[in-house]
Amino acid sequence: MKITVVGAGAVGASCAEYIAIKDFASEVVILDIKEGYAEGKAMDLMQCASLNGFDTKITGSTNDYSKTANSHVAVITSGIPRKPGMTREELIGINAGIVKTVSENLVKHSPEVIIIVVSNPMDTMTFLAHKTLDLPKNRIIGMGGALDSARFKYRLAEALGCPASDVSGMVIGGHSDTGMLPLTRLATRNSVRVTEFMSEERLNEVKEATKVGGATLTKLLGTSAWYAPGAAVSAIVQAIACDQKKMFPCSTLLEGEYGLNDICIGVPVIIGKNGIEEIVEIDLNEEEKAKLQESAAGVSKTNGLLN
Repeated sequence: MKITVVGAGAVGASCAEYIAIKDFASEVVILDIKEGYAEGKAMDLMQCASLNGFDTKITGSTNDYSKTANSHVAVITSGIPRKPGMTREELIGINAGIVKTVSENLVKHSPEVIIIVVSNPMDTMTFLAHKTLDLPKNRIIGMGGALDSARFKYRLAEALGCPASDVSGMVIGGHSDTGMLPLTRLATRNSVRVTEFMSEERLNEVKEATKVGGATLTKLLGTSAWYAPGAAVSAIVQAIACDQKKMFPCSTLLEGEYGLNDICIGVPVIIGKNGIEEIVEIDLNEEEKAKLQESAAGVSKTNGLLN
């Protein structure tokens, strides 16, 4: 199976590395507009093959979309990253043009491709891809919720003093500091609600730390994070490539689900060989429903900036 990653920056390169190490793809193509950059990243990664024990072929190309032909999955990471103090929404002007051009070129050379959008503001860029491309809704996926949920589980494990593998939790809503909704009520440690182990005050601290997880890292690093975003994307790609039927919260086009229409926002979905194979509607309480509607209003406002 052939996978394309557009954008050879930190997120794209991390994504390509994780895909290669998991060894489920026959080929990964990295594409970038900067002369020689993708080729250099690909060469560097291929020199890890004997050390990390993978057989995936990694190639790089400077803006030649013919090299991406017949890709089964394509990941769009290209665009400018956040800097300290910036919101994801502030990236819309430049990144919208990039995502539109990239997605059109990908589909031109791979008509059956499944597209995963990482570029920020992610929900709006996923919505833009839907409006730009004549593809079934199951073949365009926004990554954000998978990353936000990983950050939520990190914060839960930290608060509980337990391994992350003990913890289960999910974040839905918009991929923004104010829009995401960590579902603390449903989070568990080995099937036991975390409310049994933590006070409401401590759980609220976990929730707030999760919501600003990206901004916290941007402040520390001086740019957007890359290890966890790359890992989140690679997990979704693997679920498609290996037809795993795994559940992730991802940004998907809603047409009545959760009472929302004509918007891409994070909700739980089943990911398999066809991309999004099912949208899972979970029972939310009234407060959670209101928060999701509030988040959707914020995403819709950002979407309006596309016009």
